[in-house]
Amino acid sequence: MLLTEPEKNTDTMYPPDDANANANLDQKVVQYENFINEVLRRDLQKVLEQRDSVYEKISHYLQLKNSIQSLQHSGSQLKTDVDLGCNFFVQAEVEDSSRIFVAVGFGFFVEMTHDEALRFIEKKTSQLTAFTEQLTKDSAKIKANIRMVIEGLRELQGLTDIL
Repeated sequence: MLLTEPEKNTDTMYPPDDANANANLDQKVVQYENFINEVLRRDLQKVLEQRDSVYEKISHYLQLKNSIQSLQHSGSQLKTDVDLGCNFFVQAEVEDSSRIFVAVGFGFFVEMTHDEALRFIEKKTSQLTAFTEQLTKDSAKIKANIRMVIEGLRELQGLTDIL
């Protein structure tokens, strides 16, 4: 008597190749979606927040510029409210406002004349503006990468462009 192995039914023991391909495809789609949501969108958010903070600094410098110009036109005497702490204000009068202290960064203040301060503000705002332009370019690159990955996902899933 000749012993033979029973015939294997490949359909029930091993999943079809289509099922493996679909599982791999689904896994790749999830990886790309995670990359978009956890890396690219987070990077984009950081760049946009950084750009907004630089715009805020520019705004403060422009307010200072306007204040200096109004000081130049009104004379050297200045009346202002000074915060003593805990929102307690007192009125103060500055007899000679020809020199002011300007925050130059990292917690340092420099005493300057009005003209020096205006020149400093011009240089600082131009530097900050150049930095915002770079941040805008960086955000555009990140947005392009997001679009490219989304287009790759559409291609993987066999979706047509719905836009």
